[in-house]
Amino acid sequence: MTDTITAADLAAILASHKLWLADDPAGARANLNAADLRRADLRGADLTRANLTRARLSGARLRHATLTGADLTGANLSDADLYCVNLTGADLTDVITDTD
Repeated sequence: MTDTITAADLAAILASHKLWLADDPAGARANLNAADLRRADLRGADLTRANLTRARLSGARLRHATLTGADLTGANLSDADLYCVNLTGADLTDVITDTD
């Protein structure tokens, strides 16, 4: 089962994650476990060390995003725009990259 994330919820999660990355106690690590992010606009987003386990990112626009150290275990990246995405140290175990 996946959780649908609204654009407003996603913006709030990304803002809180940005604070967390800056060691601000008001922030929180992005937990997008099993989130439905199909066709989401994440261009340029900093999702360093975010939890994207089993997230549905098919068709998502991730161009120039940073996913350094992110957990993408079992995520669906089919048809996602991954142009210039930084995946250094990301966990890509069992990632789905096609619709076959």
